[in-house]
Amino acid sequence: SRTKLQAEGVELSRIVYGVWRIRNHPMAGDETQLKKLLSLCLEHGVTSFDHADIYGSYQCEEIFGRVMDPKDRHRIQLISKYGIKLVSAQRPQHRVKSYDSSPEHLRFSVEQSLRNLRTDYLDLLLLHRPDPLLRVDELASAVEQLIQAGKIRSFGVSNFTPSQFDLLQSRCPFPLVTNQIEASPLCSSAFFDGTLDHAVRLAYKPMIWSPLAGGRIWQQQTPHMEDLRRVLGRMAQEKNRPEEAVVLAWLLRHPAGLIPVLGSIDPGRLGRQLQAEEVQLDSEEWFEILQAAMGQDIP
Repeated sequence: SRTKLQAEGVELSRIVYGVWRIRNHPMAGDETQLKKLLSLCLEHGVTSFDHADIYGSYQCEEIFGRVMDPKDRHRIQLISKYGIKLVSAQRPQHRVKSYDSSPEHLRFSVEQSLRNLRTDYLDLLLLHRPDPLLRVDELASAVEQLIQAGKIRSFGVSNFTPSQFDLLQSRCPFPLVTNQIEASPLCSSAFFDGTLDHAVRLAYKPMIWSPLAGGRIWQQQTPHMEDLRRVLGRMAQEKNRPEEAVVLAWLLRHPAGLIPVLGSIDPGRLGRQLQAEEVQLDSEEWFEILQAAMGQDIP
């Protein structure tokens, strides 16, 4: 299925595929396998792909651009992020890891992403991290120019607090269409600290990175993690769907309209995860997963 980030915003697939792993995986050098992975996504209705200039030490976008069939561009949404500068052989001019939200770095990053992805426009660009040196008026003006030039179609942020979001939005003549944040049963702070309340109030849909907690749910050997696995295992059996799909359905259940960003490069695992939309959780099941992940009852 598909969803709009805002009433007037870009439309994405209900689940997004994140490409950050394709550079550091044995499959990275096998373009045939990568093309099969893209085809698997498209077959399951996943048409939105989440990038960042820094992924794979500035190389993932270029890899994706090579394997994406240009004939598919009309039905694919390309998302990228900018604003982090890494020390990398690909960027020898960077002396130290830093943030740079300046108009100059914005324009450089967008042009580089467009070249690497072999496209004329980005459907969505995000400021990757809050920059303490952010000059909001300069950024708002520079983004507006890129939107008017047709190089980006919408703009949002990533890892912003509600107040940081509000500050930037107060100077932008265009809507910030999303905030990409971390959330999972093991990282549930956004459900309680006002982050998702902010999204519901302003009617934008947050994108969710690390929705499966980087696999820690199935890796950590602690008593309450074993309890969580028992709960997930029982629900998976009852619903005849994989545990990963149950966890993602837990995120999809939230009224803010969360959009998980998946990162598995294993086709079998990805196929299991993409069954999430077929899983329905009632409110008691939702709270059972939350409390098992917390290791305690809610107050």
